Amino acid sequence: MGLDTYAARSPDGGLTGDDVAAFEAAGIELCGGLYSDGVVSFRGKVYWEFILELTGESLTQEWIPPHTVALMASALDGCDPDTAVADLDLDVDTPTPDEIRELRRFFGLCRERGLGLVGWW
Repeated sequence: MGLDTYAARSPDGGLTGDDVAAFEAAGIELCGGLYSDGVVSFRGKVYWEFILELTGESLTQEWIPPHTVALMASALDGCDPDTAVADLDLDVDTPTPDEIRELRRFFGLCRERGLGLVGWW
């Protein structure tokens, strides 16, 4: 699976110039892919199992609406980045505490701007 995950205003994608500027200003650094840049999008394949276990939502969905992304952001806010992987007892490649902090920032910015997520594979 080569899943990329994009912040978007609709299931058809798209961000405003202000959205892009907000992500660029935030300086978020996540794993990018061939088409995802790690700034307004990330390589979902790297984080999908962690996100699923923590939030109950799969990044493999074609569209995750803003209200669901906001709930996912709250779940990320509620976890301890230093113990989250151990707490979830994951046995696959897992994000580092710093990556979890970056995921928090990415999802928090989506929540703040009313953005959903588009999954593409």
